[in-house]
Amino acid sequence: MVAMDWKKFTMPYEQAIDELKIKFRSIRKECKKRGTYSPIEFVTGRVKEMSSLLEKANKFDIPLERIQYEIEDIAGLRIMCQFVDDIDKVIDMIRKRQDMQIIYEKDYVDNVKNSGYRSYHIIIKYPVNMSDGVKVILAELQVRTLAMNFWATIEHSLNYKYKHNIPPHIKKKLKSAADAAFRLDQEMLEIKEEIKDAQKLFGIKSSLVSDIVRNIEMLSSVGKSTEAARFRKTLDSLIEEGNIIQFSELLNTTEKALHNKGVKN
Repeated sequence: MVAMDWKKFTMPYEQAIDELKIKFRSIRKECKKRGTYSPIEFVTGRVKEMSSLLEKANKFDIPLERIQYEIEDIAGLRIMCQFVDDIDKVIDMIRKRQDMQIIYEKDYVDNVKNSGYRSYHIIIKYPVNMSDGVKVILAELQVRTLAMNFWATIEHSLNYKYKHNIPPHIKKKLKSAADAAFRLDQEMLEIKEEIKDAQKLFGIKSSLVSDIVRNIEMLSSVGKSTEAARFRKTLDSLIEEGNIIQFSELLNTTEKALHNKGVKN
C-alpha cells in the first residue's frame, strides 16, 4: 500500500479536510454577514505525511492494514479562536452538528499536559462521498486559541528536531512560555468586549471606505473627475482620524452626487 496505493488511501482524508475547512470557515462568514461575533478566527487542516504516519504506526506496533482504524489523526483540522471562552462555543457547535459523529473528546485546556500543551481535541467519524461510495474516516479536530497554537507549533518543531527528546533546559523554557501564553489568554479575556468593539468599528469603517471609493470611481467613470477628486481629498483627510459618523456622511454625499447625475449605484 505504501508504494502503490498511498495516493488512493489518502484521497478520502484529503477530501474530508477540504470539506471540513469549508464548513467551519462558512460559520465565520455567516457570522460576519449577520453582523455577529464569530468564535472561529481561522481554520487550517492537513493530512498526515506518509513518513509521520509510518513512524507512528511503528511506534505503536500498528499493522498497515489497521492504520485507518487505529490512527485517529490521519486527517487533522485546527480551529483557532481569539479568546479562551470561544473554545467552549466552538465545541458546542461541533456537538450539535449532524454531519459528523463524535467518538470522544480530550480536554487539554483545563487538564494541561506536563509540557504546558493546551488544546481541546475531538475525535470524529466523518462520511466522505467518494465516486465509488461513502467512506467513513476518523479525523481529529483541535480547538485552541491563537496563543496556544503558536506555542504548540514551536513545541512540534522542537520535538521533530530532538526526536521527542527535548533537552531539560529547553523543556523548562517551553513550560514557562506555555504558562506565559495562557496568562496572555486570560488577560485578553478580561478586555474581550473592548477588543470586539474595536474590531467591529474597524469592520464598519472598512465597509464605508469601500463604498465611498466605489462611488468616487463611478463619478470618475461618468466624467465627473473634478467632483470625484474633491471627494477623494475629503476621504484622504478622514482616513487617519475620521470617525464613523463622518465616513457615513461622506458616503451619503457621494451617493447623492451619483443620484443627481442619474447614475445607479
